[in-house]
Amino acid sequence: MQSLTKRRLSAAELDALLRESAGVGCLLEEELTDGWFNTAYRVRLDDGRPAVVKLAPPAEAPVLRYERGIMATEAMVYRRLAGLAEAAVPAPELLYQGDDFLAVSVLEGEPWDKAAEHLPPATASALRHELGAVTARLHTLTSEDGRYGYPATEAELSAADWRTAFTAMVEALLEDAARWDSDLGMPAAGIRALVAEGEQALDQVTEPRLVHFDLWPGNIFVDGRADAPRITGIIDHERAFWGDPAAELVSLGFGGDVGPDSDLVAGYRAAGGRLDFSPALRHRLALYGLYLGLILVVECGPRGYVGDHADWSRDFLGQQVAALSALR
Repeated sequence: MQSLTKRRLSAAELDALLRESAGVGCLLEEELTDGWFNTAYRVRLDDGRPAVVKLAPPAEAPVLRYERGIMATEAMVYRRLAGLAEAAVPAPELLYQGDDFLAVSVLEGEPWDKAAEHLPPATASALRHELGAVTARLHTLTSEDGRYGYPATEAELSAADWRTAFTAMVEALLEDAARWDSDLGMPAAGIRALVAEGEQALDQVTEPRLVHFDLWPGNIFVDGRADAPRITGIIDHERAFWGDPAAELVSLGFGGDVGPDSDLVAGYRAAGGRLDFSPALRHRLALYGLYLGLILVVECGPRGYVGDHADWSRDFLGQQVAALSALR
């Protein structure tokens, strides 16, 4: 996906960046164009290892408030995942990190959105069950300082309790929306009121767990062989925050059913995850759908998205507002 936030380097510039920052050169093989924010290149390092190099947007590129410095979040998550039991949450290995880039190992398999068309129903069901288990193990990671919100951005986007952090996260998006003149379909005051009405439900979250919040099929790699289907890795952790693990269901819903009787929830519970689908949890899920809808609409401004995607994003946000309003 083309975005105004992408920073592109020539093969020589990419080689020089790695040599200066990591002490290893590389041969550029191809640009990976599926990403929507960072630029990614597949390279061959001087020692023969294949790798993926991700570049943060240029320093002068306009980004949303929560996106400032988020590449550091991705590096942090890879380090934390490496400390879990072997293969608990499959992910690339963090090879090198700089101020504005990181290099990771190449995963086996292919992104689920590309594999989906040739996955038999039984294989897809087994993979959804495993994905639920992987997600539950991801959610065992907790904030080391006990704070909620974004770990690598400005302090105003984190707090000692989830309600305060989430409200600040929404407010930052509303401020970005005003900056970019985003069409939210309703006044910002109406959105603030919807969030305020969910305060009691938000207060039921009492421990900050790691939430990826971008687990759509393109960020999940799979091996779809019918005899041994498996999740081979989860990528793009830069949008992760410390918060309510139930929020994960919002992006996971882009890949299939996430209801109480779904394969995914069965796998999640079998691995020790807890989801009660109480009225309070359902209210929180509606709030998190609203939050994702705001992100999708507001990010169209700095990224330069127009046309079908911008229209789809506004429709998605409208659906989330309607679902939340129906709880009144």
